[in-house]
Amino acid sequence: MKKETQIVSLGRDKKWTKGVVNPPVFRASTMLFETMEEMRFASKNKTNGEMFYGRRGGPTHFAFQAAIAELEGGVGTALYPSGSAAISGCLLSFLKAGDHLLMVDNAYEPTRALCDGLLAGFGVETTYYDPLIGAGIKDLIQENTKVLFLESPGSVTMEIQDVPTLSQIAHDHNMIVMLDNTWASPINSRPFEMGVDISIQAATKYIVGHSDVMMGTATSNEKHWEQLRENSYLMGQCTSPDDVYLASRGLRTLSVRMNQHEKNALKVANWLATRPEVDHLRHPAFETCPGHEFFKRDFSASNGLFSFVLKEGNVKSVTALVENMHHFKMGFSWGGYESLILPVFGIEKLRTVTNWDSKKPLVRVHIGLENVDDLIADLEAGFERFNAAL
Repeated sequence: MKKETQIVSLGRDKKWTKGVVNPPVFRASTMLFETMEEMRFASKNKTNGEMFYGRRGGPTHFAFQAAIAELEGGVGTALYPSGSAAISGCLLSFLKAGDHLLMVDNAYEPTRALCDGLLAGFGVETTYYDPLIGAGIKDLIQENTKVLFLESPGSVTMEIQDVPTLSQIAHDHNMIVMLDNTWASPINSRPFEMGVDISIQAATKYIVGHSDVMMGTATSNEKHWEQLRENSYLMGQCTSPDDVYLASRGLRTLSVRMNQHEKNALKVANWLATRPEVDHLRHPAFETCPGHEFFKRDFSASNGLFSFVLKEGNVKSVTALVENMHHFKMGFSWGGYESLILPVFGIEKLRTVTNWDSKKPLVRVHIGLENVDDLIADLEAGFERFNAAL
């Protein structure tokens, strides 16, 4: 099946939907058993879709998990109350004191904070690496290196990684490969075909699609699924069936929304490329984005999230650009139907092994589902304010 058909069809087995179109909200903490045999059967099959205890999930969860696992190409999906919880749940499920982690230098800021804080306190050493390091990653591998963590494209600066090469080298050294795959969503890349072991989604973003639910997913291959599932369960990771229902409903329109986000964003990006104030675009579909060649090879489409770098500017002028917008609003997320704009200051302080020219401000935008002409007019007025404040 094509992805558009899969999205509509997956997770709608009658054992979960009870014959209705959408899997209903099934709220439960305690499941009741009439006989010891029933309880023994549920206990024996508690990880195989049998109702056992609320934290293990119910039909609402099982339907959504099955859909995400199949879309991403894995064998099982664990659910978490946020994307950050999914990242920490995955890392804590496979790392212990004395282990070494290779973390991409342009990772999501809370991921870096997790490494430098909680993981360091637990005795896990982290080495950051250039997202464009490619085969050079082998020089950073130690005897105790257990996990290679990827984020492609990277947070804010949008570098695309050579995932197949990095995965192959990691597997040659018996390492686990984890990928924050949120930008691609479950439909615009095939992480397991590229060698990834665990693919992580902040479902808060494009899966939910309406900026009203926090959720994370981690989909694993067969080799690592049992350990991920059980350790996440032991850490108490679970999600509300009401939130899962909203994520499941959002999933059904994912391909339609992604197509429109991509179409709108490409129009806005092409317009930005003509602006004299813009140094270059950090949009994976454009040659000016580092790693663009890997985007062309490994992704089937882009979306609404990208950044652009200004030739010059300061806090005053960039503030003038982003304030008083009519359609773009500032906010620390993306993936919803609305357009967002976010100036990012101090990138150089969030990089360990890669450099960033702090004299050239970066602005990240998420292009929503509004009329593109309205969005461009909003940005044009913003540039007028920007130039007046220089």
